[in-house]
Amino acid sequence: MLPSALRPDGALRLVIFDCDGVLIDSEGPSCRMIARTLRDYGPEISDEEAVHRFAGHALTALKHEIEDAEGISLPADWPARMQRNLVTLMRDEAETIEGAPAMLRGVTKLGLPYRIGSNSSVEEMEAKFGRTGLDALIAPANIHSARDMGQPKPDPAVYLAAAKAQGVPPECCIVLEDTDTGARAAQAAGMGCVLLRAPDLPAPAWPGLLRIAHLDEFVPLLGRILASQKQAGRVNG
Repeated sequence: MLPSALRPDGALRLVIFDCDGVLIDSEGPSCRMIARTLRDYGPEISDEEAVHRFAGHALTALKHEIEDAEGISLPADWPARMQRNLVTLMRDEAETIEGAPAMLRGVTKLGLPYRIGSNSSVEEMEAKFGRTGLDALIAPANIHSARDMGQPKPDPAVYLAAAKAQGVPPECCIVLEDTDTGARAAQAAGMGCVLLRAPDLPAPAWPGLLRIAHLDEFVPLLGRILASQKQAGRVNG
């Protein structure tokens, strides 16, 4: 029998993926671009520090965080400018996280639908998926943007919207995330959550939060969940 942390409260019927850091390796290029921009305003934030501080943060919230932490004032349109820059950057530099295409195909083979829920805009995600070829595996109608909704994570709205669009209750969903912010959103939505993080990096010890180190662990994990549910007499559908 699987530990309770591996079992959603209802029969597993939907997988929801974060985008950046889970499917697309864009956090590094994005954060370094932001750091270069900020150095024009005075703060000497290194590229490495930017990745550590800014990964997974929505641009509007990030503007306020930077202003408070650095004692500077950024232009009101700074988030919009960064968003335009990110779309351009991702059309040229986005790459998949190792194993992402095979993982998506594996989820499909298990008979599970999947959707995307991200702080990135739909325009940015379409640029990333088009650049990497993931657009062949991800239907445009299955892409959900917390930014476009105006409710960035850790607000659970984007995950709840994905579940509603699929017609699946939150307790029958599992989210794959790579940030604490996103994991909080998933848990606030009442969904199971799996955290993708290297074993040498710290992770929160939240009840029910499961951790994997590589994408190739995810499909076998889902398979074990489905097998456990079948034994328990639940039906996936």
